[in-house]
Amino acid sequence: MRKTAAVVLTAALLLLTGCVAGEDTDGSSATGTTQLRLDYAYWNPASLVLREQRWLEDDLADDGVSVSWLQSAGSNKANENLRAAALDIGSTAGVAALVARANGSPIKTIGVFSQPEWAAVVVAKGSPITSVQQLKGRKVAATKGTDPYFFLLQAIDEAGLTPSDVTVVNLQHADGKTALERGDVDAWAGLDPHMAQTQVDAGSTLLYRNVAFNTYGVLNAREEFISAHPELVQEVVNAYERARQWIVEHPDEAVALLARESKVSPEVARVVLAERTRFDVDPVPGAAQQQVFARVLPILVADGNVRTDAEARTALESIFEPRFAQARPKP
Repeated sequence: MRKTAAVVLTAALLLLTGCVAGEDTDGSSATGTTQLRLDYAYWNPASLVLREQRWLEDDLADDGVSVSWLQSAGSNKANENLRAAALDIGSTAGVAALVARANGSPIKTIGVFSQPEWAAVVVAKGSPITSVQQLKGRKVAATKGTDPYFFLLQAIDEAGLTPSDVTVVNLQHADGKTALERGDVDAWAGLDPHMAQTQVDAGSTLLYRNVAFNTYGVLNAREEFISAHPELVQEVVNAYERARQWIVEHPDEAVALLARESKVSPEVARVVLAERTRFDVDPVPGAAQQQVFARVLPILVADGNVRTDAEARTALESIFEPRFAQARPKP
């Protein structure tokens, strides 16, 4: 019994010590250290620049803030990690953030990092399919919860089809590309750089493209983190502005970075950065994104991505937090 009591006492002391020395629920430790958890993604070149250059690590080191990076394979993964509080700030397509908020995820869009044409409907080399209408009754690979999936919904709606007219094979982006090239699906709602890679390397064709159906690249933060650490949110927004300018001023280095990180050829990386991504956009989230979202909302509700129109409208009215981008240093 004495041994049992000693074990219990020791365990209690260890738990008490752990509470004192460990992290509190807001991410701050007893020593004042805060961990800033960000994502990086191959479809978000600015994130690759930040991770490579380590500007945030250098700027925040004296404040006792450590920076960690978690890869997002798609907007769906970034949203999952934001909702699970595994990320503090993550990058997604604009409409993916809207759908997440409409479904209860407590996130706010704090910045815009690009206007990409990163999504299109793709068919394999030699495919007999020449129009979106011909996808009726066919299998189309797509990653649900991401811009390519929402692009597909808009494309088939415009073509007079409904989601039930096609069979969506839910695959992560890289797996969708592989399925297309193997002939396992008839088309793929693609995402760069995988989309540019299958064009250049495998001769795949963009069946349908429409830059207006692409819903911007946006930066989102958990509301709790915004309230607890507004100064860190500002640091990240400022760093993203610096990364966007760096890409514009160092195009060749940006191409080399994207090629190296995403394991594509420089030719593929150049297609993505030089031909299909605009970085000279207003980083303040607001009217431009709202216009895009308003157009796609009825399609999202009809497909069941959002339960009701009222929830979608409420999310649209509350998702933007523009003050950090408004306060960024101007180039």
